[in-house]
Amino acid sequence: MENPAPAAPETARGGQAALVGAITEAVRDGDDRTVRRLLARFAELATAADLYALRDALDTVRPSGGRGQGPAIV
Repeated sequence: MENPAPAAPETARGGQAALVGAITEAVRDGDDRTVRRLLARFAELATAADLYALRDALDTVRPSGGRGQGPAIV
């Protein structure tokens, strides 16, 4: 069995949660420039577990809730 990645300190987790919220809001607003900037920041901080949280948060933004639906963020 593989060892799980070490968890980030609680203060970092809170910051990541705020960052996920900001990304979700920027996606909802259609602000591509801000989405790209925030995703770059998220990539610097993210662990594999955080990617699932981001995916789930973004799924709530999409009206259909389906993955792969809608415009790609590049």
